[in-house]
Amino acid sequence: MTSRPRIAITVGDPAGIGPEIAQEAARHPDVLAACEPVVYGPSTAEELAPFARGKVSAAAGQAAYSAILRAVSDALDGTVAAIATAPINKASFAAAGLPWKGHTDLLAHLTNAPRGVMMFHADALRVVLATVHIPLASVPAALTRPLLEEVIGVTAAELPRFGVAAPRIAVAGLNPHAGEHGLLGDEEERVIRPAVAACAAKGIDVRGPFPADTLFNRAMRGEFDVVVACYHDQGLIPVKMAAFGKAVNVTLGLPIIRTSVDHGTAFDIVGTGTADPSSMIEAVKLAARLAAAAR
Repeated sequence: MTSRPRIAITVGDPAGIGPEIAQEAARHPDVLAACEPVVYGPSTAEELAPFARGKVSAAAGQAAYSAILRAVSDALDGTVAAIATAPINKASFAAAGLPWKGHTDLLAHLTNAPRGVMMFHADALRVVLATVHIPLASVPAALTRPLLEEVIGVTAAELPRFGVAAPRIAVAGLNPHAGEHGLLGDEEERVIRPAVAACAAKGIDVRGPFPADTLFNRAMRGEFDVVVACYHDQGLIPVKMAAFGKAVNVTLGLPIIRTSVDHGTAFDIVGTGTADPSSMIEAVKLAARLAAAAR
């Protein structure tokens, strides 16, 4: 290892903007000052020629998967200190016969982690997702007390790495007005409140469930260090409103450091020169910072 940590940057789906933003991030002076970037996956014109721009394909899904495999292997054996990933395309993964819906569950599988937890980290707001890439209709059944207790526990254990020694965690309600004492849904009283109480009994500073329509504003004002959201859009709409392009997707609960961008493959703008590498740059910088702190 050099004095700067080596950070793997995976290009994601080669038919999307991933190769563009990965290369731009790898050349950025702030990134070069923080780490030694290493790009994984097809990124040159010759390497990208087999992939149709902006098109779903099994070949693109397999190429993205192969780059992730190599980067994770190198992270596990210490060849690189962390990985920062450009976005994959779920349809291309499916076309390639790959069962994973995103990086989070794939990385947990590859590293034998009990659970990968998705957190979006920005100066303005941190949000953890209890459920991720599942249909909205499936959320109530998936939102179990054991799941919430595990997600809250992982969040409490991992936040000190981000400079939060004693994290103050708030949990959002699933239903409007956090269920209004059971009038608008019973998940808060039946599942969320008992999970919060069990975690608090273990010494975790966690409160809730709170109505989601005001909770994120309270967190941005400094009342809480992180919000646990019940489902994907409940958490990502506020964090992207507050810090789009600056937020970094971090997978908690892994034996390796992994960060990523706060956006998708953007098939509609591939090759137009308009892809914004800001989130990729932030992801690599955060990976380097976490890697340096872990030494």
